Amino acid sequence: MKEIIIGANEADKRLDAFLKSYLKEASGGFIYKMLRKKNITLNGKKAEGTEKLKSGDSIRIFFADETLEKFRGKGANASSQAAGEDMKAYEVIGKLSVIYEDDNILLVNKPAGVLTQKADRKDLSLNEWLIGYLLNEGAVSRESLETYRPSVCNRLDRNTSGLVICAKSLTGARKMTDLIKARDVDKYYRTIVSGKLSEKVSLKGFLYKDESRNKVFIKDTDPKDERYSYIETEYEPVSYIKDKDLTILEVKLITGKPHQIRAHLSSIGHPIIGDVKYGGKKVLGLKYQLLHSYRLVFPKGLEPPFDMIAGKEFTADLPDIFNKIIK
Repeated sequence: MKEIIIGANEADKRLDAFLKSYLKEASGGFIYKMLRKKNITLNGKKAEGTEKLKSGDSIRIFFADETLEKFRGKGANASSQAAGEDMKAYEVIGKLSVIYEDDNILLVNKPAGVLTQKADRKDLSLNEWLIGYLLNEGAVSRESLETYRPSVCNRLDRNTSGLVICAKSLTGARKMTDLIKARDVDKYYRTIVSGKLSEKVSLKGFLYKDESRNKVFIKDTDPKDERYSYIETEYEPVSYIKDKDLTILEVKLITGKPHQIRAHLSSIGHPIIGDVKYGGKKVLGLKYQLLHSYRLVFPKGLEPPFDMIAGKEFTADLPDIFNKIIK
C-alpha cells in the first residue's frame, strides 16, 4: 500500500488528474475502475475522481509494489535517482549565496561557469543544485519530489553570473512566471565594455538567433523577417576607467532574448570585455563575457503571500574579477 499526503503544490487539482500524472502508465479507464473498487481511496473513502484535492488529504493506493512500479513507469525509480543527482550537484557546485528565501521563492547568486538548466543529460546545473539545497535544508523531502520538483524561473547564460529567481512551490512558480512574462520584474546587469560611454541610452532593434552557430544577429530597423524579434536594452554609465579605456555600465533588460545584452552592446561598437564571440577583448586573461545580473526590483502592490517582496530590491555582490579589473 502506498499513501500520498497532499501538500500545497498538489492542492486544487482534481483527484483523477493527479492520479493520471502519478500513474503515468495506467489508462484512465483503469484508474476509474480502481476508484470504483476502492483500490484507490481518498481520506479512507471511496472516491469518484472528480474531487478537488486539499492540502492534508490522504490518497491510498492498494497495489502490490510490483504493480505500482509498473504503472508508475519511469517515475517509479526516477525520484530516488534524481534525488541522488540533486545532492551530487549540491556537493559539486558547492555553497552558493542565497540572497532571499521564503516559502515560495528563492533568489540565488549564480557564479559564472554554472549552467542554469541542463544542456545535456549528464550536466549538473543550478536546477539540480536548488533541489539538493532544499533537501539538505529539509525544505522538501524525497517523497514530495515525486509530485512536484522546484525549479529555476529565469535563465542566465552559463558564463553570466548573478541573480536567478527560483520557485520552491507551484504557487511561486506560477506567480514568478506571470511577473516575468509581463515584464513586471525589473532586471539590471553590471558589465564592463570597451570604450567610453557617457550618456544614458535606450537601444532598440531586432534580433535573430542562428541556432547552428549559437550566435545572434541584430538589425536596427525591422527586416520584415519573422525570424527576427523586437528587442530593447537600456544602459547607464556608472564610471569610466580612463587608463584602460573601459566603461562600467548598468544595463536594464527590457526584453529578454538570448545574448541580447552582449550582441546589442557589440552592435554599437562597445563589446563586453572577455566576450570574444561578439568582439570583446581579453582583459586579465578573461575568456568569457563579464556580465552580472546585479539587481532585481519587484513591483509594488503584490498580494499575499508575495507582499513580502512587493516593491523590494535585491542585489548580488559583484564577482571578484570585477574588482581586479577596476583596480
